[in-house]
Amino acid sequence: MDYNHPIETHKGKTVPKAIFSILIPTWNNLDILKICLNSIEKNSTYNHEIIIHVNEGKDGTLEWIKERGYNYTLSDKNVGVCYAMNAMSKLATTDYILYINDDMYACPKWDKYLYQAIEKKADNYFYFSSTMIEPKENKYYKCAIAPYNFGVTPETFEELAMLDFSKEITKKDWLGASWPPSIVHRELWDKVGGYSVEFSPGLGSDPDFSMKLWQAGVRDFKGIGNSLVYHFQSKSTVRIVKNNGRLQFAEKWGIPSSYLYKKMLRLGEEFNETPLELSKNLSYRFAQLRAIWIKLTA
Repeated sequence: MDYNHPIETHKGKTVPKAIFSILIPTWNNLDILKICLNSIEKNSTYNHEIIIHVNEGKDGTLEWIKERGYNYTLSDKNVGVCYAMNAMSKLATTDYILYINDDMYACPKWDKYLYQAIEKKADNYFYFSSTMIEPKENKYYKCAIAPYNFGVTPETFEELAMLDFSKEITKKDWLGASWPPSIVHRELWDKVGGYSVEFSPGLGSDPDFSMKLWQAGVRDFKGIGNSLVYHFQSKSTVRIVKNNGRLQFAEKWGIPSSYLYKKMLRLGEEFNETPLELSKNLSYRFAQLRAIWIKLTA
C-alpha cells in the first residue's frame, strides 16, 4: 500500500474550555460518523474539541465536516490509522489525547467518568479506556460488555433500548486498557512519538502503542467500567490490504502481542491495586520462543 499521499490540515472552530482532544479517523463512513459525533455532543458532560481525519471522503464526509466547522485533516487516499492519528494530534490543543473510532456511540457521562479517574492520578503516567458494549462476544478478552446487540448499522441501531440498558448495566474497572476509546496525556503522547507508522494501515498499532507506553514507565492501564460506549463493530478493515501486525510486533518487541495483553497488561481482569509487572520467568522465555516461531513461519 502506498502511503506517499500528502495530508492537509484544516483548523475549524475553537471550543471554549475544552477538556479532551478527541481524535476520530474515518473512511467513507458518514452515516455512522454522524451517530458518533452526535452522541459525543449530546452525551458529554464537558466541552471537548473534535478532530477528524478524513480518508478520501468521497461519500460526502468532507463537505459535511466543512459545513459544521470541525477541525480536520485530509488525505486523498486511505492512509490508515497511524498516519491519521499523528496528523490529527498536531491540531490538538488540550492536555489529553483521546482516540475513538467512528463506529462508536458515547453513552451519557462517558467523559465524566474518564476525567474523574484522571483527576485521581498523582501523575500523568496512565492509559485509560472506556468500556465497550458490543453485539458479539470476544472469548479471549472479557473487557467488553457482550453480547448485547442493539444494531450493527445506522439503520438497525436501537438507540433508546441501548441507552436504557446502559443505565442498568454495571461493570467494575478492569485491567489492560489498550483499545479505543482510549486516553493518554499529551506529555506521554509526545514522549513515545504517537503511533508507529511502520504498522500502517494499523493492525498491531494498538498493542505497539501500549508497549511503547510500558517502556516509558506506564503501569496504570485501566478500563473505566462506568464510562460506556456502544461499538457497532463496523469492519473498515475488510476494505484494506492488511499489514501483518502480529509479525511486526514480534519482530519489534521479541514477544507476541498476546503475551503483552494476557501476561503483562492482564487484559480483562478485574482491576486491583497490585502493580503490573514483567517477570522474565519461564513463561516469558517461552513467549520469546513463540515470537521466533512467528517470524520463522510468516
